[in-house]
Amino acid sequence: MIASFISDAQRELLIANGRRAQVQEDFDPLPVVKLFTPDAGATWLLTELDEAGEIAFGLMDLGLGSPEIGSCTLEELEAVRGLMNRPIRQDLHFQADKPLSAYAHEARLQGRIQA
Repeated sequence: MIASFISDAQRELLIANGRRAQVQEDFDPLPVVKLFTPDAGATWLLTELDEAGEIAFGLMDLGLGSPEIGSCTLEELEAVRGLMNRPIRQDLHFQADKPLSAYAHEARLQGRIQA
């Protein structure tokens, strides 16, 4: 599946990170992409994709006050809609400045992703 909200270059980096995570136990990459719902409070910081490019891994915040590190499919993300039925979008201004674990720590303290 080709997700409309990530570029080909980002997809390649996400897959490369996924490969590296398979062989390096302590791998803690910078997020590659930040996604959000423009009409709801959900945010995703993605760091990796599986080899098939279908399963994403990262920090996920559905706007319920309990952000978590985990995985989801790109198909699930494509289906997400906010209150006004708008699809998720990429934050084109996002530049990661710390590894995923640091974003996760801050998000748990704040109850939401602040990136």
